Amino acid sequence: MKDDIAIKGLAHSETIHDSAVKHVTGRAEYTDDLAEPHGLIHAYLGLSQCAHGRITGMDFTETLAAPGVIGLLTAKDIPGVNDVSPNGKDDDPVFAEGEVKFWGQPVFAVIAETRDQARRAAHKAKISYEELPFALDPVAARDAGMDYVTEPLTLKRGDAGAGMAAAPRRIKGRFGIGGQDHFYLEGQIAMAVPGEDEDVVVNVSTQHPSEVQHMVAHVLDVPSHSVVVNVRRMGGGFGGKETQMNLFACVAAMAAKKWNRAVKIRPDRDDDMTATGKRHDFVVDYEVGFDDEGHILAVEGDWYARCGFSADLSGPVTDRALFHADNAYYYPDVLLRSHPMRTNTVSNTAFRGFGGPQGVIVAERMIEEIAYALGRDPYEIRQKNLYKNGQLTPYHQEVSDQILPRIFEELEASSDYQARRQAVLDWNAKGGVIRKGIALTPVKFGISFTATWFNQAGSLIHVYSDGSIALNHGGTEMGQGLNTKVAQVVAEAFQCDISRIKITRTTTEKVPNTSATAASSGTDLNGMAALDAAEQIKARLVDFVSERWQAPREDVRFVPGHVMAGETAIPWDEVIRAAYMARIHLSAAGFYKTPKIHWDRATGQGRPFYYFAYGAAVSEVSVDTLTGEYVIDRADVIHDVGRSLNPAIDKGQVEGAFVQGTGWLTCEELWWDDKGQLRTHAPSTYKIPLASDRPRIFNVKLADWSENSERTIKRSKAVGEPPFMLGISVFEAINMAVASVADYREPARLDAPATPERVLMAVNRLKG
Repeated sequence: MKDDIAIKGLAHSETIHDSAVKHVTGRAEYTDDLAEPHGLIHAYLGLSQCAHGRITGMDFTETLAAPGVIGLLTAKDIPGVNDVSPNGKDDDPVFAEGEVKFWGQPVFAVIAETRDQARRAAHKAKISYEELPFALDPVAARDAGMDYVTEPLTLKRGDAGAGMAAAPRRIKGRFGIGGQDHFYLEGQIAMAVPGEDEDVVVNVSTQHPSEVQHMVAHVLDVPSHSVVVNVRRMGGGFGGKETQMNLFACVAAMAAKKWNRAVKIRPDRDDDMTATGKRHDFVVDYEVGFDDEGHILAVEGDWYARCGFSADLSGPVTDRALFHADNAYYYPDVLLRSHPMRTNTVSNTAFRGFGGPQGVIVAERMIEEIAYALGRDPYEIRQKNLYKNGQLTPYHQEVSDQILPRIFEELEASSDYQARRQAVLDWNAKGGVIRKGIALTPVKFGISFTATWFNQAGSLIHVYSDGSIALNHGGTEMGQGLNTKVAQVVAEAFQCDISRIKITRTTTEKVPNTSATAASSGTDLNGMAALDAAEQIKARLVDFVSERWQAPREDVRFVPGHVMAGETAIPWDEVIRAAYMARIHLSAAGFYKTPKIHWDRATGQGRPFYYFAYGAAVSEVSVDTLTGEYVIDRADVIHDVGRSLNPAIDKGQVEGAFVQGTGWLTCEELWWDDKGQLRTHAPSTYKIPLASDRPRIFNVKLADWSENSERTIKRSKAVGEPPFMLGISVFEAINMAVASVADYREPARLDAPATPERVLMAVNRLKG
């Protein structure tokens, strides 16, 4: 094992994703690929067929008589507490008990010798209900007097009422913003293996191993130390495996302990989409006051969210929607309120952006309204209202790292925005069926968990006597390259080739009490924790080398493949062998907690975010006004990731986020029928973007001159969520194309997603 003199895999290099070859060759092992223990049996969920009702009878005669069936689980079989709520509200049962609150709620689980037998038997159960009134959307829930699933939030600064009254111009509007299914390639899955005493090992596809550990222990009524949760990798998560996996892990663990056999549970895509939460839909009522030059003077807004039957993460999600309701713009007087409405639908949950996109897009809608009212380019209005350093957000955090003016300037030039906008106007002026639109939109996104205690991470590093290194941390790999980046950090710290480092699976046995890999903070937190562990080992090695090779401590330094003792270069392998023989401890547990952040939810004030990530995109579209169909002709992006740890991975994250954000706003539509059943529950009815839907020309550039002003890992910035909102530029461009049929006298006011049907209806409305 040798280290190249030009070390590969150090931070800030385009090191290949550690599983890239495995991904494309099919050798990457996911939970369903693990070797199955002898005697493995299968579980399958039985789901309710009623949006809201009392259970009046359950007949499992045919189910239990079906081939291969071993038994079944209902609420009465739960040893501990029938709850997998991530917030302690005791409102999210494993199995419904007495009452069902949405169509598709788990009521029981069948255990059988094969998955097919369990699945078929589950459909043989006969459950009867006394149907009760239900509400499916947030406005209907409000009008029906349904309660909040969790406490609402109010953010305010200044006097919005007075500011609005004094504003020369005012606009009111309502904006419907659709939800989104995570549509991870790998669905929900768990495999539990029973051990002696109270022990159970759960292999699972989750973003939050420690929470799964806690939930399984909670349901089994055992201490957390009896539950081990392992995650090697996920085939996508996007927030859908932060809390939604709890149910599946608990069912597998319960069955494993009851029958003392390994148990696997993997739902069909239809049942997965029906029974698991999604991005929150919102209906937003807003009012904006502004002057004749387009300066925003006051903003008021109410965000009504479809939260579902239980709280889940709706509190922090609706909070973050308000945190990002300003996007990149300063509101002198502002009053924002969240309304987390209880509905008779599946409990919605985390999704990339975590409520932020539903705040940002409302800010962009208000900018668009102002621009059309004044007959101006929306880009001009955006420029006028950008935050200046020193100004306060609605939650009273000072903006001190504003770089959007430079991003705007560079993107305007590199995309040739002004000339292309004029060309779009000229094209539309000729009339015709095909109309074009172009828009330049920014994003300012806060980075940190708003639940302050989640901003911590741990790691564990072992250096073995042959010089190889085992790296473990509390983050989870879901394809985003987290493991590669953290390994790069460790490789740079030790100045060794990344091939020396084995990135081991995430497991609660090695790093306890971890936070979810979410909030775009996986690299920030786990990278710093891993660096802390590496620095501990390095400090011991410096002391040892200084004494062994008789060099002043300050003259001991790590260089590629070697440790220097003054002018003497000792190979890494030799140093490690000698340190082992001298009984130097070559293992360390690292830890990190984010500094400076604090948040008082009661007052709506604080510093919930360590820093902001910025970006901007220009998108151009062509819309067929006879069918409502459209194509994205071109998209140009400049995005800020600070000093990128891995530009290749970061660029891929920006590209993927842009396409996923575009899908949310264009083709991905959730639809419930009048009985409360989700009908868009499969690839045949739910449309994610195809490769052919990407921009015909797609230019993505990182702001390589940017450097985080805060002390993050190598001065980098988070990249997972912020670029998701750049897809809003496509939505805004579609709005412009539609508005052209009425000579831009008014905005199109499309609700999201802007499906071809919605686009066509807007075209006809404006023409009429």
